[in-house]
Amino acid sequence: MKISVAIPTSSLQDESLKIDKTRKISVLARACAIFKIDTIYVYQEGNNGSDGNFISMILKYLETPQFLRRRLFQKVNDLKFAGVLQPLKIPSHITPTNAKKIAAGDIREGVVVTVKGKKFVDVGINQLIQFYGKTPTGKRITIQFKEGYPRLSVKEIEKKESKTYWGYDVKERSNLFSLLSEWKGNVIITSRKGKTVTKEQLEKYTKSDESLLVVFGSPEKGVHEIIGGRMNKVQNARSLNFFPNQATETVRLEEALLGTLAIINAQNNP
Repeated sequence: MKISVAIPTSSLQDESLKIDKTRKISVLARACAIFKIDTIYVYQEGNNGSDGNFISMILKYLETPQFLRRRLFQKVNDLKFAGVLQPLKIPSHITPTNAKKIAAGDIREGVVVTVKGKKFVDVGINQLIQFYGKTPTGKRITIQFKEGYPRLSVKEIEKKESKTYWGYDVKERSNLFSLLSEWKGNVIITSRKGKTVTKEQLEKYTKSDESLLVVFGSPEKGVHEIIGGRMNKVQNARSLNFFPNQATETVRLEEALLGTLAIINAQNNP
């Protein structure tokens, strides 16, 4: 079962300083990586357009292997506090830099570059590898080695072909209702207004082959308030309360994300 999450652009409105916003996104990214989230959808909510762009950039930056960041990200103000980000250390990031350790079948992330009119791919070792694919220069790709050291020939593959978790995608949506309308699969709406989550309820999702989207609200508005009267038009959705009898007035997004995904993960891996 593939799990994706939806978070609002207003997720950072409780943080006034950019360094604190950066730290918060880092916590969200780590939670998503821990529980192998497939896609993080950032949906527009309120007047937080700039925060939405900021969230998406930091999430993408963190998911990118360190050895590719200089080629894919320019020095911009949004990355001013990148030094406080906690690395994800997912399989796509933990790769050898010694070419002699590369074997046929190994999978890596790379960036297509052009040198003297010829295409190569930079995969973070001390040499570029010739690339014959159609992907344009400057684009990130997933490659698999057809031959290991010393020949080092590669082919482009889909990220999903990796047998291990290879990171999340980040996608932006103009509003939550449009995302839910186009979603093909099951939906869990996290809400204190929902029914208390049970093992039996979660089994309906964890035993299904359908993809699952877990939706989170904003610091000031729950998902029901954000969608409003169109809630009854959302298909295959159930509202569940993962924090019954909470003692705090609110549950912060980073807390809700970790807690909710941990409960789903425990049920998915009994």
